[in-house]
Amino acid sequence: MKFDNLDARMRIYESTNDLAVLPGLYMIARVDGRAFTRLVRELHDFEAPFDSRFRDHMIATAAHLMDCGFDALFGYTQSDEISILLDASSQTFRRKLRKIHSVLAGEASALFSSRLGAPAAFDCRVSQLPSRDLVIDYFLWRQADAARNALNAHCYWLLRKNGLDAHSAARQLSGLASAAKNELLFRHGINFNDVPGWQKRGVGLYAETWFKPGSDPRTGAITEARRSRIKVDADLPMREAFAVFLRERLETATADG
Repeated sequence: MKFDNLDARMRIYESTNDLAVLPGLYMIARVDGRAFTRLVRELHDFEAPFDSRFRDHMIATAAHLMDCGFDALFGYTQSDEISILLDASSQTFRRKLRKIHSVLAGEASALFSSRLGAPAAFDCRVSQLPSRDLVIDYFLWRQADAARNALNAHCYWLLRKNGLDAHSAARQLSGLASAAKNELLFRHGINFNDVPGWQKRGVGLYAETWFKPGSDPRTGAITEARRSRIKVDADLPMREAFAVFLRERLETATADG
């Protein structure tokens, strides 16, 4: 059988379920670390409940995903997850989900592994959102998850460091309201309000404009060249202020595009 005929016949089987995102929809790709609890607690010596080295690996990975060929408008990372907002008009990979999933998961896994010096893997899923309001709600949801996870993590590791085993610490926290968890920390000298913002609100990434000074080689006149770079924002606002911030970022990104 001629190759062209064989190629055409066999490609049908790998593209039968080749779904593409509808035009005009925003896409938010979320990559999550696979088995990262074991990776950070057993295989590597990261500090509990949070480690700035691990945070920096995640930020670097998020920045890479923002700049690896996708039309990214905003990035967000907390814990072992990264969310990347793609422009609604993006035609990257003709909006095919299998390509977006596999490429972003692969890029994240490769970059994080290279920084860690050991294998690490991410999976990827894509939310398809028809409006800016839903985009904002998505990031409010992930930030609320960050705050909840941070409170639980600080309480859990406080109990572990005070002698409880994993099962007993989890059982003591089960069913406790947020106020009770805050009180638990406060009794041990920890005010949750003073916990670094990146731990409880996550980190945002977005393009910013800067001007590089230079000179005209012909005349010697001072010049400025407009450049774009990824800004890392580790002091995000929260709740309604975060919603306002996100709306402004979306308007700015759309205007710049």
